[in-house]
Amino acid sequence: MNCLKLSHGIAATKGASAGAKASEGLKIASAVSLEACPGMVLVVDDHPQSRQSMVDILRQAGHTVDSCSSAAEALQQIERRAYDCIVTDLKMPGMNGLELILHLEARRYPAQVVMVTAYGTVASAVEAMRHGAFDYIEKPFDVDRLEQMVSKAIFHRRVLEGGLIGAAPGGPIDPPVMVGVSPQMQMLRAKIAQVAPTSETVLITGESGAGKELVARAIHAASRRKEGPFVSVNCPALSAQLMESELFGHEKGAFTGADAARIGRFELANSGTLLLDEVTEIDLPLQAKLLRVLQERCFERVGSSKTIYVDVRVLATTNRNLQQETAEGRFREDLYYRLNVVPIHTPPLRERREDVPVLVDHFLHRMARRLGQPPCQIAPDALDLMLHYHWPGNVRELENIITRASVLYTGQTVTADEIRRWLIAPPEKDGVAFPPPSVPVGLSLQEMERRLIEATLQHFGGHRAKTAQALGIGLRTLTSKLRQYGYAPREKSYRKAS
Repeated sequence: MNCLKLSHGIAATKGASAGAKASEGLKIASAVSLEACPGMVLVVDDHPQSRQSMVDILRQAGHTVDSCSSAAEALQQIERRAYDCIVTDLKMPGMNGLELILHLEARRYPAQVVMVTAYGTVASAVEAMRHGAFDYIEKPFDVDRLEQMVSKAIFHRRVLEGGLIGAAPGGPIDPPVMVGVSPQMQMLRAKIAQVAPTSETVLITGESGAGKELVARAIHAASRRKEGPFVSVNCPALSAQLMESELFGHEKGAFTGADAARIGRFELANSGTLLLDEVTEIDLPLQAKLLRVLQERCFERVGSSKTIYVDVRVLATTNRNLQQETAEGRFREDLYYRLNVVPIHTPPLRERREDVPVLVDHFLHRMARRLGQPPCQIAPDALDLMLHYHWPGNVRELENIITRASVLYTGQTVTADEIRRWLIAPPEKDGVAFPPPSVPVGLSLQEMERRLIEATLQHFGGHRAKTAQALGIGLRTLTSKLRQYGYAPREKSYRKAS
């Protein structure tokens, strides 16, 4: 996995991408040159010649490459295989590249996305990168630049996912920062300090976007294992077929497509910490195998009978009520008790509104450093609006708002009217919505319905039953609409035998 070659006195790689400069937790020193970082790549382009050209270039660079001709096909493909990088065209019939990124963002799929477009504009690039794209490249593109960009994207993904923790160039990864002055945040920091030095399993609960992964990283950073790896598994992004291989690894030939042996996340996390992000997304049959690992600290790779022993501290997060999930048969009761040794709750942002100005200031200055410009100015009425907004997307939504304001900053103070257009729902003051967000003129009812459904689905962390209930529609109706939007059908869950 070593993707970097350090050479003192050599200038930074020419043409470093804007996405690399903006990479969270990744500081590329001027004394680093980037070599090929092979990985799993999916190329999405409706033009056969362009698609095959990119496939040939990336395979020649040492990557394992799949391809498909549409975004809908790509969404099906990612259910069957885990990718490090997705290279997608912007202009495609049906679902375009930007819409594909929105779907990946809603699913929290961990692959880095490189946008390829012959219609490159600042607007489309900013919009794509705002929703998680790593960078973009214009057609006709330079072969070396495409190879370099994909390698950087793969390296970035592996650093953030934990596969290269400790190997970031130019020094260690920035420590996690717990921003906030509220009593809730003070209590949270105190509990982290109390729990971190132990080796006990921790269950971190809280709404989507509240900062559960940040809490997990803070626990690792303050633990005796801080010199070891921190490895994260984004459970909602992986299908049931991929999850077992991702956790435990597999041997060559263990199943169709297993062209080489793979080390699982438990092995990568040996002597360190493993985070199971949104653990409720793991299917019941695999939950039994996970329980054994937690109890006995050993497992077998898929397709192997050799037992592997590991020393791993497990942290788990969930945005659901695990007691309810257990009572309704969707989560094993014995696994629940094994994970819930030390519970930590991450409070939603609406319960600690006094932290909003502090977070706004933190994100403004962080974005200013990323963009190499002075912090954008927020008007008092805009800050007041954010103070009274209920933040259904929590800190992640606030960060996205500040990121958007900073990227689009023209030197004029950002007003409440500008911020209001980007909010999901009306702010509240004394229990009353105020003032209502503006609706884009000319937006069709069909597109408005789609935006509402996808925003609600994202708010509930992909939980379809809760989404349907909140929207006041049946689960079948929701599933049918999501299928029209290109979402893959959700696999049926298995109930534990009584």
